[in-house]
Amino acid sequence: PRVGVANCIERAVPDTDARLSRKLPAIGIEYCTGCNWMLRSAWLSQELLTTFNGTLAEVGLQPNHERAGVFTVTLYTGEGQLIVWSRAEEGRFPESKELKQLVRDMIEPGRSLGHSDGAALEQRVEPTGTARLALQRVINMLKLSGRRRLS
Repeated sequence: PRVGVANCIERAVPDTDARLSRKLPAIGIEYCTGCNWMLRSAWLSQELLTTFNGTLAEVGLQPNHERAGVFTVTLYTGEGQLIVWSRAEEGRFPESKELKQLVRDMIEPGRSLGHSDGAALEQRVEPTGTARLALQRVINMLKLSGRRRLS
């Protein structure tokens, strides 16, 4: 028997439990399809997946067919959603290095990004010891929780 279009669409929409069970931390990159920003979004997702291999559970591309000019990078954590970058707020796209540093500061503050850190690496004080690293992560999450919380 042939499956109807309505039946396919109904099965393609994930139920609430599946969306709530997303592996975390995750990144979503919402982009304007009318502006042809899919390649930029795919490139940045590849950069993040390569850099945070084993740390990020997923990076998802979220095409937006309705809002013109949208380009938003969102971090999903157990505490909720945080906007990492918004083209509307910043007035430009993030550089790859810049986006990696922002994501790192949110999910792994003590991590070195090698050449992506450049001169900033020399100025950073790297936490030592498990307790100090855990404390630094909590402090950074608290700082960011007051910064552009969505939910």
